[in-house]
Amino acid sequence: MSRLDRPALIAALTAALPATPDPDGVADLIADRGRVAVAATAGEVGPAIDRLRPLDGYRWLAINGADLFAASPKTIGTKVGILDSTGRVLKNADLPRKK
Repeated sequence: MSRLDRPALIAALTAALPATPDPDGVADLIADRGRVAVAATAGEVGPAIDRLRPLDGYRWLAINGADLFAASPKTIGTKVGILDSTGRVLKNADLPRKK
């Protein structure tokens, strides 16, 4: 699959999950699975994870499949899961512990 830019990645996920834009603007999308932040490039992974950290419930990082090896180490210990552009789970998410 070819590399998708940010709008194309959001459009693909909106159709595949299905998902809707986050009205609060904290995450990019809200789906039945939880909130989703989109990182179209490896450089966007860190800031996307930082936006998801304070949120409750399941949190997902959506990436292009080619960025898996850049994204996966950054999600260790965050409980953030990883999705590809088709909505396929590449790494499971876990619920954050209550503070």
